[in-house]
Amino acid sequence: MHRDRHSSGEEVLSAKFATSALSDAAVVLQGVTKSFGSKTAVDDLDLHIPRGAVYGFIGPNGAGKTTAIRMIMSILFPDAGDLSVLGHPSALDAKDRIGYLPEERGVYRKMKVDAYLTYIARLKGVPPQDSDGRIRRLLEGLDLPDVLHSRCEELSKGMLQKVQFIAAIIHEPDLLILDEPFSGLDPVSMRALRELILAQHARGATVLFSTHAMHQAEEICDHVVMINHGHKVLDDPLTAIRRRYDPRVIVFEPLEPGADVDSASALPGVEQCRQVDDAFEITLGERVDPREAMRDLTAALAVARVELKRPSLEDIFVQLVAGDDDDSGEPTSMHAAPSATAGNEAGA
Repeated sequence: MHRDRHSSGEEVLSAKFATSALSDAAVVLQGVTKSFGSKTAVDDLDLHIPRGAVYGFIGPNGAGKTTAIRMIMSILFPDAGDLSVLGHPSALDAKDRIGYLPEERGVYRKMKVDAYLTYIARLKGVPPQDSDGRIRRLLEGLDLPDVLHSRCEELSKGMLQKVQFIAAIIHEPDLLILDEPFSGLDPVSMRALRELILAQHARGATVLFSTHAMHQAEEICDHVVMINHGHKVLDDPLTAIRRRYDPRVIVFEPLEPGADVDSASALPGVEQCRQVDDAFEITLGERVDPREAMRDLTAALAVARVELKRPSLEDIFVQLVAGDDDDSGEPTSMHAAPSATAGNEAGA
């Protein structure tokens, strides 16, 4: 915990926070703020991550995600506020129970992959009799069985990233923190990495990962925290977010191309029917039951596919921060290029 304290009473308050907040939590932040000069990177952030959860920490580049993660990891320290990690006031007190993949990738480039991962495993307390088999199994899981005796400097960027991910999970940590884990990976590697992350969760690990590509969070996490310009704008389970921001739209494809869809427009409660590529979207009125509307649609028209349209996290984020523009007056881009300066904390 790192709140600025000016009295013994405040220390007592902080102690009570530690006792009450940590019983069921892997990570707790309360009123955490961090500034770099005149730039406030994280502003009064509250966060409670239960043990065993999968949390997506999402927002555009420059939102404050990496700064918040670095404070959780005790790489940076907050200017104000309290935090705890696995029941400790600092991640340093639980470092052997944490796996961390930083945004800036780094390995000992002159070392061979097996020597590097064996070294990391030993640092993290993995018994020597377990480390060899675990390393080989994880390399095979990421389609890297042939790099065991290669030097790290001989590997591609994507391969190095996967090796560093293995280093983060080699000791089967209780808490796994991943900062932009999918950056720079091809689709096949993304899928393999996603499966390994979910396997860690199935094992019982708490997972926190940050990303600015929000579809990745939709595929993995069960809870989403959105931040923008250092402020939290959303903190809810993914299912609750989808219910709350239901667009009330049904998507369907006629069974016969070129079919007359006027009957769909005439259904009770339909406000609009429009074509989108090869499909059609029906917008429902406020009090219309989507289940009844779908039954009416399939009775009136032969369809090859019909489903409720799910709101995307990106659409929800844009809706939430539509009035929170950047200095140029344009909305914050969800796919801005990564920062060119790795050490620019204020933009992290």
